[in-house]
Amino acid sequence: MIIEYTGRHTTVTPKLKAIVEAGMSRIDLVANRCTSVHVILTEDKYRKIADIAVKCRNDDLVATCESAEMETALRDALQKVELQAIRHKERYATVRDRPKPLPV
Repeated sequence: MIIEYTGRHTTVTPKLKAIVEAGMSRIDLVANRCTSVHVILTEDKYRKIADIAVKCRNDDLVATCESAEMETALRDALQKVELQAIRHKERYATVRDRPKPLPV
């Protein structure tokens, strides 16, 4: 999986990269064949914004969170992406496991 980082008015520290890699390892277990991740970290005056876009085989997972601390915003965005991946997996599992109607 390719992870791209973009820092707007901020620097991407190794601590933030470690948080993203740990979160993406959890998401990779749930999601279906994720190929690339783009993490955008933006810093305004008093708020920090984390945008995460994950490209998977069947769908794109996108989350945006803002907080006073960059680590908090990043963890919240990763949690949103993980919940989206779980939701997509459950949706496809119910469609796949639903029995076909009998022909009349």
